[in-house]
Amino acid sequence: MTDSLDSLTEDQKLAMVRGLAAGTLIERMGIEFVEMSKERIVATMPVAGNTQPYGLLHGGASVVLAETLGSFGAVLHAGPERVAVGIEINATHHRAARSGLVTGVATVLSAGNTMVSYEIVVTDEDGKRCCTSRLTCLIRDLPPGANGAAG
Repeated sequence: MTDSLDSLTEDQKLAMVRGLAAGTLIERMGIEFVEMSKERIVATMPVAGNTQPYGLLHGGASVVLAETLGSFGAVLHAGPERVAVGIEINATHHRAARSGLVTGVATVLSAGNTMVSYEIVVTDEDGKRCCTSRLTCLIRDLPPGANGAAG
């Protein structure tokens, strides 16, 4: 990662990500970033509004949270002159969440020059694991004239 992102404080990184989230699925799902570094990204998401017809947290919502966290971690790892694009995600749903907030914690598993993988654990308000996911992103040079973004 280049010095320009490394020099930002965690609060500055969080503010930057919140700005990027405006008007996106991240905002629509109510995802709120809490902690951000290349090694660990934490965010919360409400269950309300992200349920399936039985009133349980939709499995796809857990995957959106997981991919959001892992993608932003990959972007931080890649740095501003490179882009991170998701190439594989999987998820195991362990238990249902019915209300409150879920918390996703993405932890880097492997980070190299061309690929980065994160494990993302989603837990309910009691700290019980609802979902375990793994995301792998490809790191590429930024095309001329493009801006870096999570993908």
